[in-house]
Amino acid sequence: MQVERAPTRSEPIHVSLVAIPEAVISTLSGIFDVMNGPAMLPASGEEPRMRPFKVEIVGLQAGLLELASGVPVTAHRSVAEVGATDIIIVPSILLEAKGWQKGRHPELVGWCGAMHRRGALLCSACSGIFLLAETGLFDGLDATVHYGYATAFASAYPNVHIHPQRVLVVSGKREELISSGASMTWHDLVLYLIARHAGATVAQDVARFFALQWHQDGLAPYIVFEGRKDHGDLAIEAAQNWIATHFSVVNPVEEMIRRSGLTERTFKRRFPGATGLSPIAYVQRLRIEDGKRRLERTEASVDEISWQVGYEEPAFFRRLFKRVTGLSPGAYRRRFKIPDYARQNS
Repeated sequence: MQVERAPTRSEPIHVSLVAIPEAVISTLSGIFDVMNGPAMLPASGEEPRMRPFKVEIVGLQAGLLELASGVPVTAHRSVAEVGATDIIIVPSILLEAKGWQKGRHPELVGWCGAMHRRGALLCSACSGIFLLAETGLFDGLDATVHYGYATAFASAYPNVHIHPQRVLVVSGKREELISSGASMTWHDLVLYLIARHAGATVAQDVARFFALQWHQDGLAPYIVFEGRKDHGDLAIEAAQNWIATHFSVVNPVEEMIRRSGLTERTFKRRFPGATGLSPIAYVQRLRIEDGKRRLERTEASVDEISWQVGYEEPAFFRRLFKRVTGLSPGAYRRRFKIPDYARQNS
């Protein structure tokens, strides 16, 4: 993904940050502050602070709006008052237990589509893609969403190619459809927009000022593996339930087959059809997931953890771990281990 050179323009770039009742306050307020970050940077010498963006919170109506957490924000203007904008950002939204209800905000969806036709970038942070996907503009294109909502999103919008393991996805002929993944990857979205419109140096200065980091390793290290069990195949589900606590045994696939009462050929055909993974790949994911918890919570060596999860060859465990998570076991431990100061009172 290439970040464009910052354009030269005299007027600030107008950013419309969408507030809806389902929005999460932390994402909305964080985006608001960091998009204004260039104006907060300490001025050097006599040079005035850079103000490349004019950020407004917009909603169906102007004024106070209570968000998902019960905290109110003030929408500066209603979308009906915004006839043109350069960038629209929909922050994270909190999905109810019954999922996203399509058609809840038709006026906002229509406004986003109209602004896109006039040249605006459409950006989503995390689950904000649920609202933007209603425009139909992402159909047939790549996007990302919080991995916890990936199944729900795929069911609601099957025509969008979703990649929950990716941090940031830029799509569209004009690279005008931008989505960021789980939770705090809104940092990457905002830094990308600053780099694209104000320059990479300004983005780096903002990252330093707020102590933000790009999630350059992707989101695979954060994703917790949970095998699918909504397939309705009782024999395979029984095998999954057994292997969940016996993945470290010798010859785990053979043991699953024996216990299932199915022939080897039938088991190896039905298991991928039900879970989406081959039996050995499923076992590997369970072993790696257990290895991740041990790296986070214990002082055991990588060799010892390899043996505990079922691998006699630590070198194989290391290779597999990096292939699945994108990080070596040592790098994973450094990133996710509970720090000593947080352990003192535990």
